[in-house]
Amino acid sequence: MMLPVPVEPFHLARINTFDVAVVLGAMLRADGSPSPAMLRRVDLAVALFEGGRAAHLLMTGGPVGHPTPEARAMLDLAVAAGVPAERMAVEEASRNTIQNARLSRPILAERGWSRVVVVTDSFHLPRALYVFRRLGIAAAGSGARPDHATASRCAAWAREVVALPWTVLRVEAMVLRHRLRSCPL
Repeated sequence: MMLPVPVEPFHLARINTFDVAVVLGAMLRADGSPSPAMLRRVDLAVALFEGGRAAHLLMTGGPVGHPTPEARAMLDLAVAAGVPAERMAVEEASRNTIQNARLSRPILAERGWSRVVVVTDSFHLPRALYVFRRLGIAAAGSGARPDHATASRCAAWAREVVALPWTVLRVEAMVLRHRLRSCPL
């Protein structure tokens, strides 16, 4: 098995602009309202857009736990914050980080967006960047952080500790299957 791609520290000051900020979905509550994680991610993406750091936003996330796709809810939040709808795209079918990357890839290619910054929560960023980079998307990252530490944030970090090895196994298996199909025996 190949080793994971190392995740380098990323500072927005090192890159002038990105073609697109790929905003990873976050939970919608049962009543359809955005979770704090969704609000943080959209706020960060809007700040990147308004600051001239991201020319476009690609909202990702399907219907997970609620019939409304997360990407659609995030698009609505960004429009309400002043981002023109024509500067955004949506990917509404993904249900996890691996699918976020796989289903965003054709959209990025179709639109010619190659300078990519992935926007998610800071605790999720190392795993998200591993997935995007390993699946062929050269991406930087920008992590949203809550205003203060909470028990749920600590639980999220713990979940990432468990999720990372599982994600590495799944992604490396995908890469291996792809190589075996592409390589004549």
